[in-house]
Formats: sequence, structure tokens, C-alpha cells
Amino acid sequence: MKLTSKLPAVGLTIFSEMTQLAIDSGAINLSQGFPDFEVHPELIELVGHHMRRGDNQYAPMQGVVLLRERIAAKVSELYGAVYDPASEITITSGATEALFAAISAVVNRGDEVIIFEPAFDSYVPVVELCGGIPVFIQLQFPDYTVDWDRVQAAVSEKTRLIILNFPHNPTGAVLSRADLSRLAQIVDGSGVVIVSDEVYEHIVFDGHPHLGLAADPELAARSFVISSFGKTYHATGWKLGYCLAPQPLSNEFQKIHQYLTFASNTPMQHALAEFIQKEEIYLQLSEFYQKKRDLFQAFIKQSRFRVLPCGGTYFQMLDYSQITDEPDLDFARRLTVDHGVAAIPPSVFYHRRNDHKVLRFCFAKRDETLKEAARKPCDV
Repeated sequence: MKLTSKLPAVGLTIFSEMTQLAIDSGAINLSQGFPDFEVHPELIELVGHHMRRGDNQYAPMQGVVLLRERIAAKVSELYGAVYDPASEITITSGATEALFAAISAVVNRGDEVIIFEPAFDSYVPVVELCGGIPVFIQLQFPDYTVDWDRVQAAVSEKTRLIILNFPHNPTGAVLSRADLSRLAQIVDGSGVVIVSDEVYEHIVFDGHPHLGLAADPELAARSFVISSFGKTYHATGWKLGYCLAPQPLSNEFQKIHQYLTFASNTPMQHALAEFIQKEEIYLQLSEFYQKKRDLFQAFIKQSRFRVLPCGGTYFQMLDYSQITDEPDLDFARRLTVDHGVAAIPPSVFYHRRNDHKVLRFCFAKRDETLKEAARKPCDV
């Protein structure tokens, strides 16, 4: 049987490769973005409670009603945004599924899609499956800021979609109010739609607020805003997220969603509908992770790595140019095998494999894990 691949250039993800290498080498895994500490025990108990209560059958396609209502209340409180829980909020099987549904809902063959690099690796394959044409714009190294003049120049009559991801994975960059103002100016009067991947919305540092698109009525009117319970509640394996979008966009989104998963895990949705009322959990998340960022940076200063700015997420970019001139993929592999710490080489997130001699490390780990990981490469 002969098959013609729809994604011939796609192979094993870098996350799978580095995680497996970490396992084989007995290395500390700071590559893939997941915590090594436990989910809140009360949330675990709530899932069990709803399983025992019998909440084990299909949820509504859009998601459990109470959870959508409480997301609407939370978004209103945090961002002053009004979304109708009946028609403008969809619970998804992770943010990745939401991204697939959102991109698929609006991109047709020949449409151009602006993607900022380094780009999380799930964006481009979906665009290509839809017949879209990626238009790449590099964030400006080393602060990873957006060159809005380049964005303005890239927008054309063929531009259908702009994909944003802030706080940004893998760099930790965040947007400013000036960024949002310039974006609004660029898309004003156009038919451009925005997908805003905001899964790290509650992990923003140094006293700055998260500037999400939901808070800007003009931008929200043309945007899919995507978030993740997994990132907020340390439960990445649960694969639960949601999408906020005005009704015309949500209608098209749900047409795709219903044939991807139809509905997402029912008892977990019920549990989250209760647990989301504990505002202190997500309101204190930035402080929680900032302490880990600062701790990791303090440990790293003993090495020859150079710390790059990190305004959000739980990822830290480290410049290794004073250590070696090896390509980042080669150095990441050697660091894992010879020194016992696995990281991600960001060149894989560029379509031309741009290599700035940096690695991405995940600091969503226990303090003792970070201390041990930082100690290992000090003799590199």
C-alpha cells in the first residue's frame, strides 16, 4: 500500500526526542513543559467525587454548562470581557485541539497565515493541512520583541490569520499595551482573524498584568482566545482547555470541534467547575512561578550560561555562546548525555533552523530538582 503523506516533513517532535534521551541517559528532564510536582489534592478528590457520583457519560459538545458559566464569570472579572457561556465558550481536549479547530475553522487553501518565530510546533502543520501558506516573522533576538513594521508590511489581501502566543513559548516574552495598540491599528478595517494562544495567562512576572486579547473589545471581536487548565492547575496530562470567541467564530469553531473529539472528559470538567471558584489558586500562580524562575536564575549565575529576559511562562532561555559554538541541537544532546540535564534547542522552532546559541529550560519543577539541575552543567 502506497501512501502520500500530508505532512512529509513532520517526524518525531523534539519534545519526544529529548524526553526519551533524558530517560535513556538518566538525566533531569527540563525539556518538556510539565511540572514534577502534584496536582492540588482537593482537585484530585473532586474528580473522584464526580466519577463516583456518576458524571461519566458524554458532556455537552460545547462543554459542561456550569464550567462555561464560571469561565465567563472569571473572564469578566479579570479582563472586563463579556462572553456568552451558551454560544461563545467551548471546552476542548487541551489547547492543542482548540488550536487545530480554530485554525481549521478559518484558513482555506491559499490563505496566508502570519506566524511568529520561534513558533510552537503545532501551528505550522495545521496551517499546511488546511492548504494555508505560513508567513514567518522572527521575534527580535535577544529580547524576542515584535517588529510591528514587519508585521504591517507582511499583511496583504491574502492574509487571513495572525497567530499570537503570549506569554510566549519558548522564549518567555510578553506583550505590552503598545504592542496591542499597534496590532489593533494593523488589523483595523481588515478581514484578518487572530488566534491568541494564551495558555500561560496566569504566569506573568515582575508585577505586570497579563494583557490578553479578551480585554480589548476591538481585538476580541476578531479573535479566538485559547487557554489551558493543564498549565494553570499543573495537570498537563488531563488535556483540558477552552476557547473564547464571538458567536460567528465560535459557530465555525464548534463545527470542527464536534468532529475532533465531540466532547471532553466529563468528571474533570465538573471538578474544574467547582475548583475554578478558588480564585487564589490562579491569582497566586505568577508569584509561585516567579520564585522558581528567580531561584533557577540564581543557581545558573554560577555557570557560564547567560540568562535572557523571561517575562512569563515557566521557561527560561539561556545563552551558551560563552561555553561552545556547537549547534544548539548538538549541545542539547551532549548536555543531556554527558552532564545529565535535558533542554530544548530552539532552532527547531524556526523554519530555517535559526540558531542563536541558546537553549530552553523548563523551571516548573520542585526546588530540589532545579538546584540539582543547575549544579550539573556548572562544569560544562
